[in-house]
Amino acid sequence: MSGPRASDQFRPVAVVGGGLAGMAAALALTERGHKVELFEQNERLGGRVGSFRDALTGELVDRCMHVGMGCCTRLLDFIRRMGVEDRFARHRRLNFIGPAGEVCRFRPWPWLPAPLHLLPGLARLRYLGPRDRLSIARCMFRLGRLAPGQPAGEGTVAGWLRAEGQSEAAIDRFWSVLLVSALGETIDRAGLAMARKVVLDGFLRSPRGCELFLPKVPLAEIFDRPMNDRLRQLGVEVYLGTRARAIEISGGRCRAIVLRGGKRRQVGGLVVAVPWRQITRLFSPEQRPLLGEDWSADRLEPAAITAVHLWFDRSITPLPHAVLVGRTSQWMFRSSAEQSPGQHGGHHVQIVISASNRLVDLPRGRLVERVCGELASIWPAARQARLLHQRVVTEREAVFSVTPESDSFRPKPQIAVPNIVLAGDWTDTGWPATMEGAIRSGRQAGLAID
Repeated sequence: MSGPRASDQFRPVAVVGGGLAGMAAALALTERGHKVELFEQNERLGGRVGSFRDALTGELVDRCMHVGMGCCTRLLDFIRRMGVEDRFARHRRLNFIGPAGEVCRFRPWPWLPAPLHLLPGLARLRYLGPRDRLSIARCMFRLGRLAPGQPAGEGTVAGWLRAEGQSEAAIDRFWSVLLVSALGETIDRAGLAMARKVVLDGFLRSPRGCELFLPKVPLAEIFDRPMNDRLRQLGVEVYLGTRARAIEISGGRCRAIVLRGGKRRQVGGLVVAVPWRQITRLFSPEQRPLLGEDWSADRLEPAAITAVHLWFDRSITPLPHAVLVGRTSQWMFRSSAEQSPGQHGGHHVQIVISASNRLVDLPRGRLVERVCGELASIWPAARQARLLHQRVVTEREAVFSVTPESDSFRPKPQIAVPNIVLAGDWTDTGWPATMEGAIRSGRQAGLAID
């Protein structure tokens, strides 16, 4: 392959995709002094981290809640650099709701050395018996000490937990609760390596690792217009509603991208930051060998996430969030911008259900009925509240499934064309499909461009 031409340094680097990975790549490239053009086929930035305008209430409603954790260091650095840090609220305590409705407040003790800081929080999970709590603590420490690449790390989470002697109660009421939301997959399918990553970074290494960072405003008011404005301030040319249709490669380098309508843009480099299922849309059949002889990203399986939005005529709980144990509902988030009951408004809560593939064909009315029944079993106010409005949003391809084989399908950012790199939470970041993984991949791509 030929080296970079001198003229390439005067041409912009194109970023195709305006999700988190694309924006992080654009930021990294501008910090390196590149001229950057970002192309997003939708009319907004943010990708899957976005909102829509509910026709009945007029509210901006998140398609699905996205939260950060204290261990998400690149995400937290990104929102600080982009000037939206004040739009997140930090929560140092996790509220677990046990099967009988008991509220158990999990908070690590920061004055105890890691990983002993976890013990007081585990002791508060009183819906688990003392023997299970002790067994869980021991198993967490063993999981943290499990070296990457060990044979034991090549199976599923559930298989390893059962081999370690975890009871079904501990698996159902702790491990599944902890890991399904973090991994986006059930523990019977999820690989142990990613589970170890979550436990180690999120809980074992630091008392701050499991702190929650919840958006105080709709996601569109963080990752769309504010990000657009900030990128433009940094000199990035942002083109919304502009779809890249093809890539031109000659002399071993990317020379241009072709936009919808046939318009051609010369580029000095290219970051492809689109979902894995869209990669082969950009690369022609003749170009696909350039992705690598072992290209297998198309073997990644999708996993669904469902958000159930409910508007009640009254507040059903003062808690800003809750982890719901032993139920179809997994997380409850109370809107920080609750409206007073009005003609169309109400008190808005969001229920998030990860790994919801089993629910995608369930009639929405039945799912709402089930979720409302679970809320009523926990909070007396929910039994008295009147449901004013509902929306069910299911992203069938929200994330990729972190099966034991998935790591072998995730590509490195570099391909056989030196001035093209890949970005996305599905690339080889060492993280599951999270905002942190997307930001890391974008930054890695921005630093890797030739």
